[in-house]
Amino acid sequence: MVWKKGEGQMSEAMSTVIILTISGGLQDAYTYFYRGKVYANAQTGNIINFTHNMISRSWHTAFLYLLPILSFAGGIYVSELIRGRFQCREAIHWRQIVVIIEIILLFFVGFMPQSFNLFANSLVSFVCAMQVEAFRKVKGSAFASTMCIGNLRSATEMLYRYRKTKNRESLEKCLRYYGVILFFALGAAAGSFLVPLFQEKTIWFSSGLLMAVFIMMFLRD
Repeated sequence: MVWKKGEGQMSEAMSTVIILTISGGLQDAYTYFYRGKVYANAQTGNIINFTHNMISRSWHTAFLYLLPILSFAGGIYVSELIRGRFQCREAIHWRQIVVIIEIILLFFVGFMPQSFNLFANSLVSFVCAMQVEAFRKVKGSAFASTMCIGNLRSATEMLYRYRKTKNRESLEKCLRYYGVILFFALGAAAGSFLVPLFQEKTIWFSSGLLMAVFIMMFLRD
């Protein structure tokens, strides 16, 4: 049974978040270690590299960083389009549609040789953007499954609040955010380990994780 209004959202369950975060870490490690040191998620790094190469007049290299940035923006936009069109559907949750698109695109990336790194990185960035836009909360608190800076900020803020107020909820949120960061790191480590073994097909492990999320979303939280 898919989630309906008034029931718990499986998209915010910690089990779902863990799998999404491992997948996000794996995606970033995949593009960085195998696809030419381009970040799939951390667009700040891509923007820095893009501007550096623009100033250096390395136009081709600058374009390698620009296209993933534009693809990331496009992924955000498409995710919102899907939510706007399918949010009221009961047969399938709109987030499941997002996940299916992610699975298909990442599976397609697994067939691309390194000569297609530009397109592969752009597709992975597109997928990351869709995921970070569609899955934005864990147990009611904002989080990101494909990057760490916001989670690190929130975790440390909650740590300070707990030390000041001894509020149990602040401690739980703190541990939850640090846990998400840990699972992102585990996903990145897995990607680093798997890339030498499976090369371009490493990204299929991320597709498998996302398939698990798709199935889990038929359950109630």
